[in-house]
Amino acid sequence: MPHPLHVAFIWHQHQPLYKYRDGKYRLPWVRLHGTKDYLDLILLLEKYPKLHQTVNLVPSLILQLEDYIAGTAFDPYLELALMPVEQLQAQQKQFIIRHFFDANHHTLIDPHPRYGELYHQRHEHGEPWCLEHWIDRDYGDLLAWHNLAWFDPLFWEDPEIAHWLTQDRDFSLSDRQRIYSKQREILRRIVPQHRKMQESGQLEVTTTPYTHPILPLLADTNVGRVAIPNMDLPQQRFQWAEDIPRHLSKAWDMYKDRFGCVPRGLWPSEQAVSPEMLPYVARQGFKWLCTDESILGNTIDRYFHRDGYGNVLDPELLYRPYQVSTPDGDLSMVFRDHRLSDLIGFTYSGMQPEAAAADLVGHLHSISKSLIAKEGHQGSSLEQPWLVTIALDGENCWEHYHLDGKPFLEHLYQTLSDDESIKLVTVSEFLDEFPPTASFPPASLHTGSWVDGSLTTWIGDPAKNRAWDLLTAARQVLANHPEATETTNPAAWEALYAAEGSDWFWWFGYGHSSNQDAMFDQLFREHLIALYQALNEPVPPELRQPVESHERRTTYRPEGFIHPTIDGSGDEQDWNFAGRLEIGGASGTMHQASAIQRVFYGADHRNFYVRLDFKAGVKPGLEIPNELNLVWFYPKEIMHNSPIPLAELPRQAPTNYRFHHRLLIDLTTKHTWLQEAMDYDRWEARSSNAVVAWDKCLEIAVPWEDLNLEPDYGLQMALMFSDCGRYRQHIPEQGWISLQVP
Repeated sequence: MPHPLHVAFIWHQHQPLYKYRDGKYRLPWVRLHGTKDYLDLILLLEKYPKLHQTVNLVPSLILQLEDYIAGTAFDPYLELALMPVEQLQAQQKQFIIRHFFDANHHTLIDPHPRYGELYHQRHEHGEPWCLEHWIDRDYGDLLAWHNLAWFDPLFWEDPEIAHWLTQDRDFSLSDRQRIYSKQREILRRIVPQHRKMQESGQLEVTTTPYTHPILPLLADTNVGRVAIPNMDLPQQRFQWAEDIPRHLSKAWDMYKDRFGCVPRGLWPSEQAVSPEMLPYVARQGFKWLCTDESILGNTIDRYFHRDGYGNVLDPELLYRPYQVSTPDGDLSMVFRDHRLSDLIGFTYSGMQPEAAAADLVGHLHSISKSLIAKEGHQGSSLEQPWLVTIALDGENCWEHYHLDGKPFLEHLYQTLSDDESIKLVTVSEFLDEFPPTASFPPASLHTGSWVDGSLTTWIGDPAKNRAWDLLTAARQVLANHPEATETTNPAAWEALYAAEGSDWFWWFGYGHSSNQDAMFDQLFREHLIALYQALNEPVPPELRQPVESHERRTTYRPEGFIHPTIDGSGDEQDWNFAGRLEIGGASGTMHQASAIQRVFYGADHRNFYVRLDFKAGVKPGLEIPNELNLVWFYPKEIMHNSPIPLAELPRQAPTNYRFHHRLLIDLTTKHTWLQEAMDYDRWEARSSNAVVAWDKCLEIAVPWEDLNLEPDYGLQMALMFSDCGRYRQHIPEQGWISLQVP
């Protein structure tokens, strides 16, 4: 019988434990994301009853939602919002100015006139100016808007919320108190609505180990070397596999209590898996778990190559569940399509909603056609049941979408509701109807996560390793107190569980950075301090000092996808996750005299981006040359490469290298010419849709289509300045800018 293409969306909702032992919260993200991202997602889905999906709710998130609902959770942001503005001290005002714009200003700030007015005052005049010139009215409005902007557009029809949005300014303490009450009203609906939709069959709710720990690393930190054999490891080996069933059991019991049934699916924290954890998962009673395509590829020794459109070349291997048999029971595993998940998470927010929805559905149709071809028959429909898994963060991506993703999801859901060739299912209902027919032995399961199939995001960096050593020491102290059980000393165990969470290690060291790095460092150490204090043990002095320095770095590698507006404004939020090179005055003879201050670079699934910041007043042809050459080569690919056609090139790397693509930009006219290397050192012109803008800085977007590259190509790039075809200088002075095509 013919089958539709089955698609399982899995949305992951998670926040780490921001609560310290005094009951106070350090950060507001549970409360703010709770009013914007958890309830609206499923309320929108409920309008399309044909569409079934899966949502993962992490226990640490549920616990904190319940504290806010009960009125026992107070974070510093909330305490300030509920304070009379005339009582604010200078230090509190400074905190408000610095932190109450922590939101995407394109989507959450600028659409609201008063919030945008205050934001641009700070952006254009600076914090000291605001501290000197703002009056009580300004602080009162900012305290209100920091909360109002996070109400999801789905709730804007609420009479109270609509009134506040129209009011725009002059918010009183009473207004802010009622805004807080409305937040709690929305939070109160989240878990009951998930339970209701699960009971109706439209939703499956899954869970995660209690505080979101990386289970493979709890079993043994040495497994970091499975994917990275030469990884630097912590000085002390963490081996406490007995903590795995504790996290699973606590999550299981919480779920039963809140949802009136047992969970079937498990979202392993950060989709990190290993053979060692599987028996514990099966023994607890879970039936399936989800992880990334990179894990499957490493497990079956088959890298998932993609065609020029980003579609998998071996769809019959990825789009199916697999069975893994353990002595404690069988488990099913589904593996997400990494690229489709990333398109929603990082790229579609920069597209028109209709185009983005059409692109995703187009990919699903392409997958269906490729599977029909693999089935080897002449029909136009699928003869076998296939499952495409799209699994991603269900909260953070929407901040980058217009109206929090509502128009995109409405277009997508309506299209899918009308399309009989695609069927959205929960994972469990697919597995019930179509049990896995493929399998692999548990010992062959690759140890890694959704990030490059490795665990380097949580271990291996010096700062991450220092944190593991601190955790290992604390865990041993707890083990030295056998009388301290979860019954007799729950505070010690809760502190341990909190410290074992993955998020602290995510932010330590290289890889990720935020305005709250120092606070995440502090929270991690506070949880460990609480463990020692609960055991009446002396607190090690190293826990009183930060794990790492939190001075602002000057050079970064890319930390995520970016999708800036190319208008020459150099919007800092647009380039927040970009790679960065500091140039002017840093080092090197060329740099000392350079009018270029820094270079930003990054990518999304559509474009490669470059931004150059210059000293004020710089003009092409005067302080800098009037031509910029972007040159690329692809070190792992066999293709024609040619020398750069510039006179007076130095005979040293990288200027003496041969390249495959060259984009020449006339900085005076902003015209561009794209060339591709051919045989016999020739260059041929190619069409290009590159975009160039120069106002406060130079911003460039080069579509991947211009370069005709397949996904996963690695590239090396340099920037060379020239005048009338004569070389003048290049960036970086040593080495390359390296990136990988998404």
